[in-house]
Amino acid sequence: MSVCVKVCGMTDFDQVQQLVELEVDYVGFIFYEKSPRYVGKSFSDDQIHQISNMKISRVGVFVDANITELKYIVQKWKLDFVQLHGDESPEYCCEVLKFSNVIKAFRVGPLDDLEQITKPYNDVDYFLFDSRGEQHGGTGQKFNWEQLLVPLQRPYFLSGGISISDAEQIAAFRTKSDKMYAVDVNSKFEIKPGLKNIGLVADFVGRFKNYGK
Repeated sequence: MSVCVKVCGMTDFDQVQQLVELEVDYVGFIFYEKSPRYVGKSFSDDQIHQISNMKISRVGVFVDANITELKYIVQKWKLDFVQLHGDESPEYCCEVLKFSNVIKAFRVGPLDDLEQITKPYNDVDYFLFDSRGEQHGGTGQKFNWEQLLVPLQRPYFLSGGISISDAEQIAAFRTKSDKMYAVDVNSKFEIKPGLKNIGLVADFVGRFKNYGK
């Protein structure tokens, strides 16, 4: 089984088109207003319509959002997945599952027992593991991937400070962790928040195809 690539925090329409051309598997849009990568009004309605028909899986990232508002965005953008990056309960996740596929994100601290923490959320489609920080959202830092070598009931996205130099290490870790489904990249591939260095993304995808696919 190959490992997919997700590029998150997109705010530029032309760059989304470039990700499609690079055959990136998932593109992430952040709908959390406190994020420096919040989509806000970055895309016109026409661009949203075009994105909704592109051959790439669309992920909306939310933090403790009102479910009615969340559902409206899912329908407007034709999101394939909702990524829940806050303190959403298992019951909340089940409500969202009624109208969307769900990726539940967990912020990992050094002493966390991920088998126990994730167990109440086994109804979701995927887990995502990121480094724990003071604020919701990514920290740009890695956590100890060895913590993932426990029985997990769902495949997961690996996130947290992943850079261009990590492709080989990710591929090697994938041989030990058969639940790894995808890697999620963001800040280490940016010119500034929300604007990616597409050359770096292309290089990473190329390396990853060599190592992991």
